[in-house]
Amino acid sequence: MPNLHDDVTLVGGRLAIDFANFPSHPASPRVNALSWEGLIRFLEATRIVSADRAEQLLDLTDSDPHSAYELLNRAERLRDSLRFIFAALAGKEQITGEWIIPINEVLRVTEGHDELVGSGRVWRMEYVAKDGSLDWLLAAIARSAAELITEGESAQIRLCANPGCSLFFCDNSRTHRRRWCSMALCGNRHKVAAFARRHSVKKRAAGA
Repeated sequence: MPNLHDDVTLVGGRLAIDFANFPSHPASPRVNALSWEGLIRFLEATRIVSADRAEQLLDLTDSDPHSAYELLNRAERLRDSLRFIFAALAGKEQITGEWIIPINEVLRVTEGHDELVGSGRVWRMEYVAKDGSLDWLLAAIARSAAELITEGESAQIRLCANPGCSLFFCDNSRTHRRRWCSMALCGNRHKVAAFARRHSVKKRAAGA
């Protein structure tokens, strides 16, 4: 099976922010509609599920389409609410209760616990839900979102300074003056564009 998370861009710094940003494309970082394959790709990239589990989940649209559809709808509501919330935090605006509902819905139905799961010398945390529903797949994202909301402005959530970009990030820089979602994406584009503008101005001045 091909690596499902080759095109998952994780620049947010926190799980919930990365989910709010997904899916986007490095060449044109705009958030698009969430698909079942995209959701599973994200869950694998962020190690919420293993590669084997991701392969099983991909087949769910054939074996249990109703469950897949219900989870995708819940995931879309959660992702869209997170974007409203993070936009408010980035703009130092008030968060409305309506945006919190999808987060609380996931937290309410995903009661469970974390366990350490090992494979050889490698250990990782895995969430174990009390029931067998698929909602547990969103539990870690909802918990990450809840932590960011309780942190409020101290979470230092920013929106990329590139007007053509819609990605959020957590500014953990020492000076808290980070402007770009990623230097490899928008930061370098800004530098190239600025250089081109300066070069154009010099050429016009030389020809004047």
